[in-house]
Amino acid sequence: MMLIMSKRPVRIGIIGGTGVAEALGGETGEQSFPTTPFGKPSAPIVVTRWQDMDVAILQRHGAGHVLNPSSVPYRANIFALKSLGVTHIVASGATGSLREQIGPGDLVIADQVIDKTCKRANTFYEKAAVHVEFAEPFCPVMRRWLLDAAAKLDDLTVHDGGTYVCMEGPAFSTRAESHMHRRWGGDLIGMTAMPEAKLAREAEIAYALVALPTDYDCWRPHKVDNPQDLLAEIMGNLQKASSTSITLIKKALADVTTLCDQPSPAHDALALAIWSDKSQIPSDEIDRLAVLWGRHFK
Repeated sequence: MMLIMSKRPVRIGIIGGTGVAEALGGETGEQSFPTTPFGKPSAPIVVTRWQDMDVAILQRHGAGHVLNPSSVPYRANIFALKSLGVTHIVASGATGSLREQIGPGDLVIADQVIDKTCKRANTFYEKAAVHVEFAEPFCPVMRRWLLDAAAKLDDLTVHDGGTYVCMEGPAFSTRAESHMHRRWGGDLIGMTAMPEAKLAREAEIAYALVALPTDYDCWRPHKVDNPQDLLAEIMGNLQKASSTSITLIKKALADVTTLCDQPSPAHDALALAIWSDKSQIPSDEIDRLAVLWGRHFK
């Protein structure tokens, strides 16, 4: 499944967020139902073909978008993709823009994140001290791969880099919070990048995020007064960005040479990250998480 015969095997997982997941709802292919120590993933993982390459697609919020951001089973999702042999994840998600130059309907290949979440389990390793390096939360190799693909497409506005502020939700920001996020240096506001990106790092999976700005958040006065008109405008921007993001990802999948030739730092994230004396970690815990860290105990 999803094996590219070259210097380095590459297996791509796609996590569809708001908008993209709905666009992928009609995808056909083989459904997989991996079992994990953390329960069921959000939805069955569909293995299908894009650009003559097998991809594993997971709808983050479940079929019908029934899971709010705090209820998404992030650990089960990442574990399930890892168990299928996924080495690289391209994730998407709707966001608000915190910058005038990032317009609704654009795409942003994020490079930094500020984590404000507080209710979500954010590590696989609850019985060991595991400290992964996370200075660059999004894989630089994958970011360059996506940006190179974007450069080959016309009529596409893709921003190179942006700081994603991940809030708990499910309510949106107050205006005071929105202005605070801007002062912090945030460029985007969303609810799903964390702990997803951190868990991918703990699973030694390269991870990149394509952010889909739908509006300017509440720091900037909206041009429409009627809430229904505003919602219609946001949904239109989301549909545009979702379609564009799928075009971008498919273009990138047409040539994965970069991913095959350049190892991601994430692929060896656990090499020096397990600080516990391995002989003191319970053997049943080592076995339970063998999909994630088993190779480091050989």
